[in-house]
Order: sequence, then structure tokens, then C-alpha cells
Amino acid sequence: MTENDPTAADRSGASAPGGPEQGGWPGPDEPNPWSAQGQATQGQTTQPGYQYPAAQQAAQHHAPGPSYPTATFSAQGTQPVSGPGHQRKGTARLVAGVAVLALLVGGGAGVAGGYLAADNSTTTGSSVSALDQTPPAQQTGNAPAGTVEAAAQKLMPSVVQLQVEGQRGANEGSGFIISDDGYILTNNHVVEGAANGGTVTVVFQNGDRAEASIVGRDPTTDIAVVRAEGVSNLPVVELGRSDDLRVGQQVVAIGSPFELAGTVTAGIVSSLHRPVSAGGSGDQATVMDAIQTDAAINPGNSGGPLANMSGQVVGINSVIYSPQSAAGGEGGNVGIGFAIPIDQARRTADDIIENGHATQTYIGATVGDAPNGGAAIGEVLPGSPAEKAGLKAGDVVTKFDDRVIEDANALVAAVRTRAPGEQVTLTLQNNKTLEVTLGGQPVEGN
Repeated sequence: MTENDPTAADRSGASAPGGPEQGGWPGPDEPNPWSAQGQATQGQTTQPGYQYPAAQQAAQHHAPGPSYPTATFSAQGTQPVSGPGHQRKGTARLVAGVAVLALLVGGGAGVAGGYLAADNSTTTGSSVSALDQTPPAQQTGNAPAGTVEAAAQKLMPSVVQLQVEGQRGANEGSGFIISDDGYILTNNHVVEGAANGGTVTVVFQNGDRAEASIVGRDPTTDIAVVRAEGVSNLPVVELGRSDDLRVGQQVVAIGSPFELAGTVTAGIVSSLHRPVSAGGSGDQATVMDAIQTDAAINPGNSGGPLANMSGQVVGINSVIYSPQSAAGGEGGNVGIGFAIPIDQARRTADDIIENGHATQTYIGATVGDAPNGGAAIGEVLPGSPAEKAGLKAGDVVTKFDDRVIEDANALVAAVRTRAPGEQVTLTLQNNKTLEVTLGGQPVEGN
């Protein structure tokens, strides 16, 4: 699993302003205008604190932080932790729990037994037992609207488990069906291991299985689309909106944490527009404008839906904050998870299906963290949207439309949430404003 750090405070190895801007521009052999200060340098894939919750490889990444929640994906190598060893570990925990329970019951049994014996010696007549009561009527009908139960009933048939085999090993994650003829939306980090000669197997809720092919991937936003083969009439999710989410709103997450398919957890929207750097470097660095949630998200949840209480998908679960012990113990949910907003994912998925690739939004300038807050502009590429708008090296961007820009990641994330061709207003440190028409370019990822 890869770690990602959305906070400027954790980017101790950040480059100085003027480093390549995240997102890439305009090609692999030309200057890289989208690497923000604080992004992983060459050879680094993560930031302390965050990791992909890819199902079961988080245990191998010892740096504290966020992680992708997919089954066996690890930035330090793919080492499956499922199987006998994993089972023994779980068994040990269970046995320990049973031992404690036995001690507690045993310790109280003598006292309770003595009390009951004394009570029986002085009491006559019939006793009352719950075992003699008539069981209540069986629950029938649909779950009440607006409940976790109702949202889960609506979504679960459309959530799948993805089993990935690649040259680096096995991986597992989640996804959800967006068309009845087999298109499935998931995370790039779930399926990228199969991008060069690997295989992807879809496991549906009813246990049916189908082989799948990768339609397209976007490493910069951690979004991918796969298509199950030989299927039809699949149950399709309902996509909601992420632009009108509110902090404190209830949400539901569904996926396959630790290979436990069809797991449902619930929580709230903890924060919005959280810039999260999920690893990578250069024009392939992942930066997302994330929804933060306290719904339990663990390795294996990656790619699964985050839904509102109407059962509409509002995000794709992608990253968790998972500090690990000094001994390098296995990371997991601590109540801080991040999801890709569905508005952005929807646009990217549509682009992949229609054109075979995603289109990255960019401004064409290098950017880094400004010492006193904001995003410092470094090199401005000739002919880029930034140059046309009048941005110059040394400018510090403090607002993107009405959004406050605290660091480079925030600017990169804000740009990537918008579509190419949109016009936005940048406010500089001197209160000067500039109108920028955002550009677009194909993302390499297939």
C-alpha cells in the first residue's frame, strides 16, 4: 500500500517552490509542471501518515500515515498476508478473547452460583424463563427509508470484489457497477498491478465470477474503469452528487475489507475538500480533493462506494490515515478515511469509457509551498493557460475562486476537480486577481 500525506506539516522532505507541478505538462520528455512541493521525489511513493487501504499489504509499510485500502497492495512489495499465517493471527486474537471471557465468567460463576443456591433454598413456586417466551414476529417489508439498512439494501447488489493478479503478486479491492453491461468503477491502485499482462476477476454479490479487462486508468486521480466480460442485466448503482455534501452528513461505506466481501460500515462526513497526496511522482503523482469520513475503511475497501442515506454513491473510498506501531504492526482504520468525490470520478470515468483515456486538467506552471502559506508559482511554461492568464514566477496563489489555498497540494487538488475549458479566478498574495481558462491533456495510464 502506498502512503499519502494531505497535510503540509507532514511534508518534511518537500522541494522548494518551483519544483515540477503535479499533473504533468505537456509530455513525458518535457518539463513537468504539476509536481507540488511536498510530493514524493523520485523513488519515493508515499508520505508519512496516509496509505492506500489495499486489502492486506498495509502491514508491510512501516511509516505512519494514510494508506490505500486494497487487499495486498504495498509500496514496498506485494506480499499477500492472507492464508494460513493471516488465519493463525486472527485465531490467536480470538483465542485470547475467549480466554479472557472464560476467566470473567469463571470468576463470577462461584458467586452467582452460591447466590442462586442460597436463593433456591428459601424460595418456592414456579420460575420465569425467557426461553419459555414466544419469539417475536419475523421482520418483513423494506427497511425504513433514510436508514443505514435501507442504503445497504439498495447498494449491496451493485458492489463487487476485485481479485487482481499481476507480476508483482496478488491484490484485492472493491468496485461498483456503473452499467448493466459490465462497466465497473474502482481505484487505479486496485487494478494497476494487472495493467501489463495481469488478470482481474470480478466477484459479484451472489458469488458469480467473471474475468474483466482494464478499460482505462488515471493514476493522477486514482480512478480506473474495468469491464466484466460476458455479463448483462447487472444491477447498477445510482450516482449522487458530491458538490452539495455537508460536514456531519451521514454516509455508508461498502466493500471487502480484509477479504470480508459485502461489509457495511457507517459514519459521517468529517470534512470536505481535504487535499490528499497519495504518492507517486511527477505527472503521475496522485493528488485528490478528498471527502474525509469516519466510516470504517480498511484494507480491501479501496474502490468501494461511499454513499449517502438515500443509497446514492457520493464518493469512492480510496485512502486511510493509518499510523502504525513502532514495531511496524499492521495498519488499519483509526476513524480517518478519504474518498474521491463522485462528481470528479464521474467525469473521469465517462472520459475513459468514451475516449479510452482520462483527461487531466492543468494550468501549466510549476508550484510549491509558499513559506507563509499559499502556492508559490515557479516556472510558467510558454503557451500554457498560466502564461496566457498572466501568472509569473514568484506569484503566490492564495485563493482559487472562493476556496482558500493553503499550500501547493490544495491548488493542485482544486485544479483537478475542474474540467478542461472552465474559467476560474486566482487570487494572489497581493490581492491581484487573474482569470485562468484551464487546459486539458490525455493522461498516460493504460
